[in-house]
Amino acid sequence: MELTFSKWVCAFLLCCWLNFSKGYSVEGLREDSKVKAVNLGGWLVVEGWIKPSLFDGIPNGDMLDGTEVQFKSVTLQKYMSAENGGGMNVTVSRDVASSWESFKLWRVSESEFQFRTSQGQFLTCDGVGCSISATAESPSTSETFFIERNNSRVHIKLKSGAYLQATIENQLTGDYPGTPGWDDNEATFEMMIVANNLHGDFQLANGYGHNDAKKVLQRHRNTFITTEDFHFLYRHGINTVRIPVGWWIASDPNPPAPFIGGTLEALDNAFSWAQAYNIMCIIDLHAAPGSQNGMEHSASRDGFTGWPSPDYISQTLDVIDFLASRYAKHPALLGIELLNEPSAATVPLDTLVSYYKQGYQIVRKYSSTAYVIICQRIGNADPLELYQADIGSHNIVVDLHFYNLFDPFYVNMSAADNIQFIYKSREDQLRALNSTNGPLVFIGEWVNEWNVMSGSQTDYQEFGKAQLEVYDSASFGWAYWTLKNDRKHWDFEWNIRNNYLQLGDSPNRKIFHSLMLLGLTCAWFCMHSLL
Repeated sequence: MELTFSKWVCAFLLCCWLNFSKGYSVEGLREDSKVKAVNLGGWLVVEGWIKPSLFDGIPNGDMLDGTEVQFKSVTLQKYMSAENGGGMNVTVSRDVASSWESFKLWRVSESEFQFRTSQGQFLTCDGVGCSISATAESPSTSETFFIERNNSRVHIKLKSGAYLQATIENQLTGDYPGTPGWDDNEATFEMMIVANNLHGDFQLANGYGHNDAKKVLQRHRNTFITTEDFHFLYRHGINTVRIPVGWWIASDPNPPAPFIGGTLEALDNAFSWAQAYNIMCIIDLHAAPGSQNGMEHSASRDGFTGWPSPDYISQTLDVIDFLASRYAKHPALLGIELLNEPSAATVPLDTLVSYYKQGYQIVRKYSSTAYVIICQRIGNADPLELYQADIGSHNIVVDLHFYNLFDPFYVNMSAADNIQFIYKSREDQLRALNSTNGPLVFIGEWVNEWNVMSGSQTDYQEFGKAQLEVYDSASFGWAYWTLKNDRKHWDFEWNIRNNYLQLGDSPNRKIFHSLMLLGLTCAWFCMHSLL
């Protein structure tokens, strides 16, 4: 009877241990049961706001690709306008500037530019005496103009040497006689820079030119992230890094212009450093060909989103194939993220789901265990849309990005409001997603920063604590954005060294240790009861 009872107790303890250990584990991790990661943002995919000094040496640095400009005739006091936003002649007829009067720069050199309208056409001129129209679908010589600057005043010149002028008939023509001065004349315009928000790989490489950009990026890639950073992460309990890469990595060492080779060697180094410190790697395709969201971190040239086109999708799948084939067998690979932050406004769900399904199959061709990570669309989209998509059969993860920023909803929140939002809204959302019996949940980006202007160190500590406690409940884990950043509260290393973010012993790690103790207890009891 006693032996029978002991067997029942042994079986019960064993079942408890198996059930709980299964519920809190991510395959491939050593020691910890879930991902505790940091993003290596701003390293292999440039984001100028992370390290603005990368752009300091570019001549005419306020006129990079994607810069939005407006031109006003000093004689007519009217704005240059692409009628209907493009597809028609260009006039100089508007008293007030809006989207029709705004043009995005495509930089050819520090003084040569092409002008793209809000509808996507380019300004063009057939030669001396022409009327300027916004009818070209793609730019070449006829769509290239020289800009001469004198403070805010500019002259716009054709390749032929003729200058544009605003006529009294409100037309823009390429026939100003002679060389204009900087007084009030028909060939002189006031140039207003409306937006200069894109500072990514395209802007850096095209701004410097190939040779100088290569020097700048080589120095940056060799110093921004090093093996010492992996040692730092290891000492502070980080078990994974999420590494953003751009699509041009698949063409390394000679990617298409203007991109600069060298990211593949850097990624290889990261895998070696990670392996040395028992850290796992998630490769995150942060920038897809054509841009999946029009932002600098997707290497957009001018803010347009071209990625949903079949050619770009096919090219992206080739990049996933390249990454999976190269790293699938590496012991430090944990997963591959198929695409970062596709835009809900420009990327249809059915197109994205089809791409994710194809990407999943490509990864599975090389690995049966690597996690395939799919990112939610940013903007007006419900994360549940991916849980209902049936992307693949196993080791699927949905990546959510949680910021108490970038939305008017958070602007007037106090420190207490932000913390309460984490404990209530975020926790409820994670609880619902964890219970779907679908893909695992990954908070792939979050930060210890908010819109609170007067937050104390204690406020930041409490905000960070709330996020860690809640995001620890995500079934796959979390990743902080980002390891290094000139904005200190975004900088993981600064937060740790200055005690603004206190990792401590997370609930997840406590559960792991409790499960280990339960397992050992089970083994000891079973062994002694059967003796």
